[in-house]
Amino acid sequence: MGIDLHRGAIAEVIVDFPPVNALPAAGWHALADAVGAAGADERTRVVVLAAEGRGFCAGVDIKEMQRTAGHEALLAANRGCAAAFAAVYDCPVPVIAAVHGFCLGGGVGLAGNADLVVAADDATFGLPEVDRGALGAATHLARLVPHQLMRTMVYTCRPVTAWELHRFGTVLEVVPPAGLRRAAHRVAEEIAAKDPLVIRRAKESLNGIDPIDVKRSYRYEQGFTFELNLNGAGDRARRRFVEGRQE
Repeated sequence: MGIDLHRGAIAEVIVDFPPVNALPAAGWHALADAVGAAGADERTRVVVLAAEGRGFCAGVDIKEMQRTAGHEALLAANRGCAAAFAAVYDCPVPVIAAVHGFCLGGGVGLAGNADLVVAADDATFGLPEVDRGALGAATHLARLVPHQLMRTMVYTCRPVTAWELHRFGTVLEVVPPAGLRRAAHRVAEEIAAKDPLVIRRAKESLNGIDPIDVKRSYRYEQGFTFELNLNGAGDRARRRFVEGRQE
């Protein structure tokens, strides 16, 4: 259980936090460290970010927050998410997200900051944050879907499928789950065959022309999560989730 890093020209970072890959605060920091280490290795030409288990990522471990007194777990999770998303974005080589099953909350933050996404045909993407009394990762969702759909998804918490994102061009390829890793590696091999110095400069240049500072934008969103927590709305929503209530 945890984050596994397999080094090489095509490095793999594998998320494995059963049962649903809802990461504790330490897990987000471990993920940031693994992606950072992969990108810092001069042998690395591409990073594939994938997961074991039922889904790619179910976001933060809300139960960890609820069993921890005070705000310590919430603050740690928010900083961990910010660090992990930034590590994917700042990685000096392209990052390919290989998404299967559910990609929720923090999972959208990872996929939205990746350079490209390959998905299994069972993949769904969504932000249930409003139902959890929080906000965040709309910054990254906006990199995957059109603006008005992003707003609808935030307000309603409705998910979208990998095929819908494929139609938008933000998921490169949709494949059966059994072929997901192979599909991600095929694209990785195509990129890895290029001059590595040119690819690293390409990544740097593409980040440099982004119209939105994704790190600052996400931290702005997180400020509203802190506000909701201070006024009690966040804790009420998390308690309903942990207790399995829908009202």
